[in-house]
Amino acid sequence: METLKKYYWKWAGMLLLVYTMYMGFAGQVPRQAILNETVRNLYFHVTMWFSMIALLGVSVYHSIQYLRKSDPMDDLKSNAYVITGLIFATLGLITGSIWAKFTWGDWWTNDPKLNSVAIGMLIYLAYGLVRSSLPDEQQKARISSVYNIFAFIIFMVLIWILPRMTDSLHPGNGGNPGFNSMDLDNRMRMVFYPAILGWMSLGFWYAQLRIRIRKIEVLLEEKEQV
Repeated sequence: METLKKYYWKWAGMLLLVYTMYMGFAGQVPRQAILNETVRNLYFHVTMWFSMIALLGVSVYHSIQYLRKSDPMDDLKSNAYVITGLIFATLGLITGSIWAKFTWGDWWTNDPKLNSVAIGMLIYLAYGLVRSSLPDEQQKARISSVYNIFAFIIFMVLIWILPRMTDSLHPGNGGNPGFNSMDLDNRMRMVFYPAILGWMSLGFWYAQLRIRIRKIEVLLEEKEQV
């Protein structure tokens, strides 16, 4: 019972994901032209991006905290959330590519939002290169913290602002209507919002596991140096 109380949000997240998976493949969805059954991907593709943004946002918070306090734990947490955010970004790209194949006829189109996401991913991959190229731990933490803050700002501009300023196939961008009452009816909302919470909880759970593992590695490294 004590374990259940302590990790209630993890259990709740797993239940939400089981519910999402079941409803995502077996639940009722509205029938719309072009989208048809692919609208089910809304529970996976879009929620992955929401989770990614939340994880990267938390990583920026810890980067700011490191610059304020120079606590190595903040750098460790920031890095863990960046890595987890990139995993969800990759899953978002994969699910988006599958959706594009069935609705747009190609795995990847010359769409401003798709290209912006690709650029943003490269920016974050460079974050990993920056960390791996700096041997001094304090310098690595300081530079990567500054880099992470600016990378997040640029990424948000790339995926939220620029696609809205030009033609885009994505819903809600370039004059295209977003998901509204015609597509996202009350039945889908009953799955979509819990799905966001479920995927986010999985992301934060995974990030915490990375943090715990890294803490153990740091302790072992310190013991070896003694």
